[in-house]
Amino acid sequence: MLQTRTEISTLLDSRRAGFSLPAEFYSRQDIFEADMEVFFRRHWICVGLECDVPEPGDAQVIDIGQTSVILLRDDDNNIQVVHNVCRHRGSRLLDAGSTVVSKLVCPYHQWTYELTGELIHAPHMGSDFDRSCHNLKPVNFRSIGGLIYVCLSDNPPADVQHLAETMEERLAPYDIGNAKVAYQSDVIERGNWKLTIENNRECYHCSANHPELCVSFIDLDFGFDPASLSEEDRAEAEEHQALYEERTRIWEAEGHKSAAVEGVLNCTTNFRTQRLIIAGAGESQTPDATAASNVLLGTMTRKDLGDTHLWGHNCWHHFMGDHAVTSMIIPLSPDTTLVRTTWIVHREAVEGVDYDLEKLTSVWVATTEQDAELVARAHSGVLDPAYEPGPYSRFTEQQLDNFATWYVDQMRENGY
Repeated sequence: MLQTRTEISTLLDSRRAGFSLPAEFYSRQDIFEADMEVFFRRHWICVGLECDVPEPGDAQVIDIGQTSVILLRDDDNNIQVVHNVCRHRGSRLLDAGSTVVSKLVCPYHQWTYELTGELIHAPHMGSDFDRSCHNLKPVNFRSIGGLIYVCLSDNPPADVQHLAETMEERLAPYDIGNAKVAYQSDVIERGNWKLTIENNRECYHCSANHPELCVSFIDLDFGFDPASLSEEDRAEAEEHQALYEERTRIWEAEGHKSAAVEGVLNCTTNFRTQRLIIAGAGESQTPDATAASNVLLGTMTRKDLGDTHLWGHNCWHHFMGDHAVTSMIIPLSPDTTLVRTTWIVHREAVEGVDYDLEKLTSVWVATTEQDAELVARAHSGVLDPAYEPGPYSRFTEQQLDNFATWYVDQMRENGY
C-alpha cells in the first residue's frame, strides 16, 4: 500500500498546471480504487431524487463500488437511506433497481426490518437476543432541494452546508421533492469517470457535436477566444455578454437568484451554479426551445427564467420552468462509467396531455449518446502510448483546469 501511495504521489507531482492529467489517472486499477475511496466514499455525492421514491414503501438500490445503499420512503413519508446489508450475515436485502416493499425482509434467513431500518423480527435467535443492537446501518444523507446527497464516510465534509445554503433557495420554486419522474435512462460510457466530468465541464466541443442541444444552449457562455472570431462574431459575442449582465441584473432584482456561485477550488464539496440564458425561443431545452410541458414545475409561473444549472463532481443538473434534467455518474471500473439521466415534470402533468415524452427527452437523449461516443474516443486516446497531457484552452477549458487542480488537491488531502 505504501508503495502504491508513493507511486500515485509521484504521478500527482508530475501534473502540470494548465494541462490534462497523466494517462495513468484514467487507466490504472489502483488509482481507480483510490478515486472510489476518496471521491465516492469520503465526499458527498448525488445519488438520486426524493421523487425517485414518491410513495411510502418505494425503494431504489444504488451501488457505489462495493457499497450498496437503499434510498426509500418510510411509512411516515420520510426519506431514509440505509446500507443494503443484513445485520445477520451480510446478505443483500434488495436486488439492484427499484421496487416497492412493506418491510425490508432478508431473503436468506427472513430477518425483517421496518422501513426506518429497525430490526423487528429475527427468528431462532433466542429470548436474550437484543434486536435493538442490530438495526440496519444508516447512511449520512442530505436532501438539498429534493436532490439526495450521501456520504459513505463517518466524517462527512462539513462544507456541504455551502452547497445547501446556496441551492435550497434557488431550487425551492421548482419543488423537485414533489415532482415526478417522467423518464429515466442509464448509459454506460466506455471511459474513465474523470473524462466524463471533463467532457461535461466544457462546451468547446458543443457546436461541432451537439446540434440538438445548441438550439437552446449557448456555447459562448462557457468561454471563447476573441481573437479567433470574425469581427461580426466578436460583436455578437460582446452583445451576448452584455445581455447576460443585464438579464442577470433583472432576474436578481426580481428575486430570482441567478449570479454564478463557484465552489470549485480550495474546497472539499465541489459545485457550481448559475442561471443560464436559454437560446432561441428561450423557454426550455427542447428541439425548438419551447416548453415541453404545459404544467410548470412547483410554483413556477414563467417559462422565461432560463436554466438554473448546477454541477458537482459526480453530477450535473438543469432546472427550467417546465421540467428538469438531472444526471449523476457512478464509476464502474477504470474504463466504464454509469450515467443516469432523469427527466422530471410537475407531479400532476399527464403524458400525452400536458407533455409529449419525445419532445421532453430527445435533446438530452441525443446529447448523452453523443457525449458517450466522445468520452470513449478520449479514453481510447489516453491509453495510446503517444498520449501526453495536453494544454487546456484558457478561454474555454478553465473549468477543466480547475477540476484537475481540485482533484490533485483532494488526493493530497487524503494522504496521496
